[in-house]
Amino acid sequence: MSDVLTAPQAKEAAMTTDMRLITALDLPTTAEARALVDRLGDAVGFYKIGLQLLAGDGMALARQLKGEGRRIFLDWKLHDIGATVEKATAAIAATEACDFLTVHGEPQVMAAAAKGRGSSPIRLLAVTVLTSLDDADLKAMGYALGAAALVERRVRQAVEAGCDGVISSPHEAALARKIGGPDFLVVTPGVRPAGAALDDQARAASPVHALTAGASHLVVGRPITAASDPRAAALAIAREIADIRLGHLAI
Repeated sequence: MSDVLTAPQAKEAAMTTDMRLITALDLPTTAEARALVDRLGDAVGFYKIGLQLLAGDGMALARQLKGEGRRIFLDWKLHDIGATVEKATAAIAATEACDFLTVHGEPQVMAAAAKGRGSSPIRLLAVTVLTSLDDADLKAMGYALGAAALVERRVRQAVEAGCDGVISSPHEAALARKIGGPDFLVVTPGVRPAGAALDDQARAASPVHALTAGASHLVVGRPITAASDPRAAALAIAREIADIRLGHLAI
């Protein structure tokens, strides 16, 4: 199979690709993002489209990739008054262009998103604490709680509000899993394979650590997108994930 897949080939590949690996398309343009998807081929089946592409043709790309059988995570981090978040979530749900959608982890915001989602199959993920922040950052921002305590509070609030999961650093994945239960989604950015640079991630961890701690999905950006061979980098992470699932790694 060539690196560039036709739409039917993408749909077939998506049936066998490990969807626990989500590649972040944090690139300047949708053309560059599309080129990367084509280069990755069947190595990745789940993509995150974030704020960088929102001002461009991010939604058009989401629709296109969904039509090819890939899964889409819109990392919009909705945050506004309840009525606005409800309507925005309803509008996004109507596009049928995503599988996961992020909202900020405040009770009013989460409850409004859950209401706006209605019967749509979109899975709502609440942002707990950004992985670029540590306890010192939170203190400087005026929070009385450290990262772990704030994550715990927001996970409990997400469950109460009707969210399907949370965005949490690998360091709090076990806590989120314990509170949310076996079907709760724990999506962890800040995942860095062995030897990779931490970049701006203050609470990063390896794929092995994140999954064994309780993560359901891993979001990986620069270790794949900035690699000299993105496909090889994605396949290497996919092998780690497969080994964990099959019990081949001694943890």
